[in-house]
Amino acid sequence: MTPRETNQNHFFFVHKKKMVLVITEPIKSQSKTVCVIGAGPSGLVSARELKKEGHKVVVMEQNNDVGGQWLYQPNVEEEDTLGKTKILKVHSSVYSSLRLASPREVMGFSDFPFTAKEGRDSRRFPGHEELWLYLKDFCQVFGLRDMIRFNVRVEFVGMVNEDDDVKRWMVKSVEKESGEVMEEVFDAVVVASGHYSYPRLPSIKGMDLWKRKQLHSHIYRVPDPFRDEVVVVVGCSMSGQDISIELVKVAKEVHLSAKSLEIPPGLTKVIEKHQNLHLHPQIESLEEDGRVIFDDGSCIVADTILYCTGYDYKLPFLESKGRVEIDDNRVGPLFEHTFSPYLSPSLSFVGIPRKLIGFPFFESQAKWIAKLLSGKTCLPSSDQMMQSISEFYLSREADGIPKRNTHDIADFNYSDKYADYIGFPHLEEWRKVLCVSAIVNSIENLETYRDSWDDDDLLQETLQDPYFTQEIPSV
Repeated sequence: MTPRETNQNHFFFVHKKKMVLVITEPIKSQSKTVCVIGAGPSGLVSARELKKEGHKVVVMEQNNDVGGQWLYQPNVEEEDTLGKTKILKVHSSVYSSLRLASPREVMGFSDFPFTAKEGRDSRRFPGHEELWLYLKDFCQVFGLRDMIRFNVRVEFVGMVNEDDDVKRWMVKSVEKESGEVMEEVFDAVVVASGHYSYPRLPSIKGMDLWKRKQLHSHIYRVPDPFRDEVVVVVGCSMSGQDISIELVKVAKEVHLSAKSLEIPPGLTKVIEKHQNLHLHPQIESLEEDGRVIFDDGSCIVADTILYCTGYDYKLPFLESKGRVEIDDNRVGPLFEHTFSPYLSPSLSFVGIPRKLIGFPFFESQAKWIAKLLSGKTCLPSSDQMMQSISEFYLSREADGIPKRNTHDIADFNYSDKYADYIGFPHLEEWRKVLCVSAIVNSIENLETYRDSWDDDDLLQETLQDPYFTQEIPSV
């Protein structure tokens, strides 16, 4: 069920190849009080769009600056090594050497290109600090900082008037340094708290009995602590590959454990290049004497196991009376990954989808939410949203996609379809082509794709696009 056109009081849906007209009543246009949780990319663009629509916005950010994941936190000593605590002390999972996996040209918001600046990291695939500085620039140019409360942790979000048609929300927050507790009521809450903080761990026989070092990549920062060690890296995703490449320079041996031994050509080249980097199947068991036994029967004695096994969605502060829950890493039910059918538009989520060109997508989510709250557009009925969600879940199941990967999109067409809800521009063709080009290059040339590429002609043509030549407010 896909919306084709919206205005203030009606929707057109294509359902089972028939055009269906749905009559709705728009929300009365008024300024709402809105709490945005998180000042990362999704929270900042949400605040910007809400501000544009005339809403009164308070952004609550647990750290001392903007950036979310991109605010590098080098000190991780106080964090549980496997991240098993309910409240994490470290939010960012960014390691020191991390560089973007996508070229900077595709990353920026629709009216704020991520262009190179004099005196800063001008590489096409810059380090994490450069993206953080871009977010700081965005915050300053659009006057967002005054609406952000820093060092404030949200502890509880719950409905004030559960039985009323128009929901309002109690937000309980704690000022981290003073311990001062505040309870405030908002017309709406936008959850933009990110999803790359809470470690997702595998279930391995003997894991609780293994006495040597075990940690999740959430707290990996630099390779030095692993010098001359035998390290097992569990997980062959982007972070597992990046960290393994870094560790081989200091570790005695690095053993990369993957779900499948059918690995991309770029990783094969890396393994062939480094004699101390070895590929293994999944771990069968861990033994108290330090042995790691793999599914093929091979065995090594390791000093450290580093889990690069991804992250779980968690919303420890949210009390929705069961209307929004997390089931095997699926947050739902959510209409288009954004709205609870029974709590919208007063509760919404920005930034949950993965494997897409994030910033423009977050911006389209934020615009939709802001316009809904000001009454310029409407949502389908709760039943219609639930039907759409059910059809989406069935389609994912039919495609063989596990529930835990519900929010992994990997589809440019979905971003364009989403944009149609509010008339947001489709992704430019050059964004799509440059993104795919980088992915293909990384598959073939894992160690070098960030510094060597073959799309210069396309890049030069792209940089002449009006997107890059528009006049941008100075910082």
